[in-house]
Amino acid sequence: MSMKICNFGEHFMIDGYGGSYDKLDDKSLLELALIELPDKLKMKKLSKPYVFKALDNKIKDPGGWSGFVVIAESHISIHTFPARKFVSIDVYTCNNNIDREFIKKYFKKLFKLKDIEENFVKRGTRYPMENF
Repeated sequence: MSMKICNFGEHFMIDGYGGSYDKLDDKSLLELALIELPDKLKMKKLSKPYVFKALDNKIKDPGGWSGFVVIAESHISIHTFPARKFVSIDVYTCNNNIDREFIKKYFKKLFKLKDIEENFVKRGTRYPMENF
């Protein structure tokens, strides 16, 4: 007897370039995104957002803000690098068919991004539909 399978979820990754220094350096803006984006995507927050200041490591990372929120469906994380006008964003969910266009437009507007690079991965492509 073969077991039914599906994919577990989706992982949407955005790298944003040419953003506003001031917006990428604004802790409250990251907090706002981590509060409102799950609601806009109809996801359930399991935690308040956590945002941390990351200092310049004098190697590759000039410092910025790192924030995340745990959602019932998985997590959303944002890492900003204001001095490079760069942001790295992950939206990982066990839902399928997330609205990637909405997410891209949301972050492009939020951080005034000039360009976006995106990657999309279906996670757990052999996820069983039943318990063993």
